[in-house]
Formats: sequence, structure tokens, C-alpha cells
Amino acid sequence: MIGSITEPPPADEGTTVEGFVSTLRRGARLDAVLAELFPDYSRTRLGDLARAGHVRVDGRARRASYRVAGGEHVLLFVPSALVPGPDRPEPRPLDIVHEDADLLVLDKPAGLSVHPGAGRPAGTLLNALLAHDPSLAALPRAGLVHRLDRDTTGLLLVARTPFGYRRLVADMAARAIRRGYDALVWGVPPAAGTIDAPLARHPHLRTRRAVVPTGRPARTHFTRCRRGPGLALLALRLETGRTHQIRVHLAHAGHPVVGDGAYGGRRPPPAALPESARAALAATRRQMLHAARLAFAHPRDGRLLSFSAPWPEDMARLLALLALAEESPEELRPW
Repeated sequence: MIGSITEPPPADEGTTVEGFVSTLRRGARLDAVLAELFPDYSRTRLGDLARAGHVRVDGRARRASYRVAGGEHVLLFVPSALVPGPDRPEPRPLDIVHEDADLLVLDKPAGLSVHPGAGRPAGTLLNALLAHDPSLAALPRAGLVHRLDRDTTGLLLVARTPFGYRRLVADMAARAIRRGYDALVWGVPPAAGTIDAPLARHPHLRTRRAVVPTGRPARTHFTRCRRGPGLALLALRLETGRTHQIRVHLAHAGHPVVGDGAYGGRRPPPAALPESARAALAATRRQMLHAARLAFAHPRDGRLLSFSAPWPEDMARLLALLALAEESPEELRPW
């Protein structure tokens, strides 16, 4: 039958993990849903497992292209050779903004990867979290509810209990968790606007994303807070949370994030700027993007929690040199 597989998976001592498809994902491809349910495995690997008959939806093996109805029970069998080893705890300082029995809010520095990955098996925020709280080893990705790129700074939400993790992940999928960013960009965008452009993996560069007509819907709202010669400070709000979304959307709009080498953010500094500002711009080697604001309902009692994080030192220094450091009134931010 098209869309299903009848052969049972071969006998193996691997592991079986399970999950439930969100009702909000009705009509989505199974491989995309699997990537959200089982983030320890790449989408490519999950597709291979589905083709091998190792993925069962409500008891029936399904191919990666199967469209889910929402609410199904999913079993994933992973052969023993593919079961990842445990991540090891690695003590390192964490900038904890808030901590209670159910969750953590962290301010992540630049240069720190969130998850282990190809070529970076350790030395990540996940490893540091396991050292801070060993019980996080029982949660997917040590309780990390979302992620930031290695060189993006700012607020990250971490669940500490299975209950909290389920609630917060569901809230993230329902777009009930609000995330606000500040970005220094090239050019001067309009005073406010929305970038609505679907995103997918870049057709030629696998580590990057691109605007692709057949990609997943993605929407970013922005407000221009301050402007200077050929530069602007933006406040942004994510409506969706695709990989590299803000960076790709701003580059697509012709206003890449300053310092973003992957998406066109390294340009000659405007001649109208003072020499000190031009030198600082030329020396910038990471994207000037900061997750400055985070708001969500506490998973235990529903009370609204709202947090903000100051700009990191390098971004604050650069904005001061550009005379863009004065913050705009909060009502101007798309929050």
C-alpha cells in the first residue's frame, strides 16, 4: 500500500522511543514531525529509519512522506549501532537569569554551541546544563526548549521536569512563548514591517537555510528603533521559529545582520562614520543578534513570566561607537 510499509523491522537490541504528534501538526510530513519529537537524530537519519520500517504511527509502519493527522502515537525503533552515547557533564559558569523547580532561564554568551553536533561532540551548553543539574539527563536535550545559534547571544528557556518540558514545548509549538531580539543591520529598513517568506535548507549549502517557495512558513516582525549612516538597530519578534530565521529573513530583505559571514553581513563600513566606528565594524566577526526578551506562562501555575537581558559587551560597545546605544521606549518594540 502506498504510504505504508508492511515488513516488520529486523530483530535487534536497539532502543525504542515514543512520542505523540501535536494536533497543530495536522497535514505535516512525518519526517518533519519526527525531527521535532526526536531531536537527538537528524532528519536524514529519521528518514532512513522510516524507510527501513522502524517508525510506526498508531501501530502501522509509515514512510517519511506520510502526512500526519495530528494526535497519533509514534514509536521509533533505533538499531543499537545508531543509539547515541550519553552526553557527559562539563562544569562551566552559567549566567542564570531565573531558576525554580520547573525551569531555568539562561543568558547565553557568544561562541557557545547549544547542542553537541557533528565536529563538536562536547563543550556545549547542554554539557554545562548536565553538570549544573544531573537530573536533566532524563529529558530530551537536557530540557532545552529552543535553541540559539552559536554566535547569537541572549535568553534561553530550559525545562527541569518532564511535566514542564511537555507544557513548554507545547506552548512553543502553539506560538504562545514570545521571543524578542535586537539586531544591528546594514542599511535602513522601514520604520516597521513583517517579513513573510518560507524557509528551507539551502539547495546547495547544507549548513545554511534559504528562502524557498516550497519551504516551511516563516514570519518575522520588526521595528526600527534607531538609525545611523547606512545602519540601523532593529527590535524583532518571531512568530515562527525556523533555523536561522532572523538572519535569513533580514538578508533576504537586503538588510543582513552586521558581522554575519554566512548571510552577507560583512560589508565595508560607511565612509560617513568616525574612524573608531569603522574600525570596530571591520573587526566584527560574529552576527550582532541578541535574544533580548522572553515571555511565557509558567508551566506549573500559569503565571506570566517576562525577562530581558542586556546587550553583551561587544554589541553594547559597537552600538555606543555608532551612537545607536540609546534604547527606544518599550512601546516601540514589537512585543
